Amino acid sequence: MPKETGHKLIASNKKARHDYHIDSVYEAGLVLTGTEVKSLRLGRASLVDGYALIKDGEVWLQGVHIPEYTEGTWTNHEPRRSRKLLLHKLEISRLIGKTRETGVTLVPLSLYFKDGKAKVEIALAHGKKSYDKRQALAERQAGREIQRALGRRAKGRED
Repeated sequence: MPKETGHKLIASNKKARHDYHIDSVYEAGLVLTGTEVKSLRLGRASLVDGYALIKDGEVWLQGVHIPEYTEGTWTNHEPRRSRKLLLHKLEISRLIGKTRETGVTLVPLSLYFKDGKAKVEIALAHGKKSYDKRQALAERQAGREIQRALGRRAKGRED
């Protein structure tokens, strides 16, 4: 059987980019059980309520929902269990230093398979205020209007 290559997205957390200012992004491996991997291969996971925390020099992913594998037996996994993230010691020590600052949290951005291995992209993030969210939304809408106007002008229509 040939080795799996490429990048297959399973789940992304679009709400995280809306609710947080993303500072830096890290890629981490996941420690999973067999039925979790099978469930992920079916493309089933949710990162909405997920976050990461550091306990005893290890990084743990909490609140990520990977539903039970439908073909599984009594060996099935718990859907919202905490999962260990695999990072280098230098990265973990850097994360420990950054998360000690106030208002900084670790948020999962996406969950994917990379060359057959399950990976999660976590980010150091600061929470946005409601007025920041409104401002970002207004900027995005203004950008869309500009693109539409440029598109109409390129087609020779002046509406």
